[in-house]
Amino acid sequence: MKKIVIPKINSVFFGSKLICAGLLLGVIIPFLAKLLFHVFLWPLCIAGGIILFVFAVLFIIEMFQDFGKTPYYEKRLKEEIPFNSEEQTPVIRCSICTGEKIAGFKNKSDGHFTEVMLIKTYADEENFKKIYGLDEIKKEY
Repeated sequence: MKKIVIPKINSVFFGSKLICAGLLLGVIIPFLAKLLFHVFLWPLCIAGGIILFVFAVLFIIEMFQDFGKTPYYEKRLKEEIPFNSEEQTPVIRCSICTGEKIAGFKNKSDGHFTEVMLIKTYADEENFKKIYGLDEIKKEY
């Protein structure tokens, strides 16, 4: 039996356009028509509501595309903060005073540290390794 696969949806590119179109058609234009011409344009309200409903459905599908395996904030972490092994070294900075741990990348040439994520548990550290395909991370105090 063939499994139905829904293609990946990314609302970053079309989300704001759908919300603006839905509000414009469903709220702003009917309000102005009622104010200026004393005519209520209910078909536009319905069209705007449909557009907003479609956006909500697409957004919900996007949230559950990987069935909760990856938290939403980590879905694009690798694309937003890339790792170049030739120029950067993966490092976990550990605070002696507070015990706070921050994973990130240290530039080999100038020592600049780019913070990527907060490490609260061992699972967070393993998740950081998995996202960037790392085996070992150096710790700095």
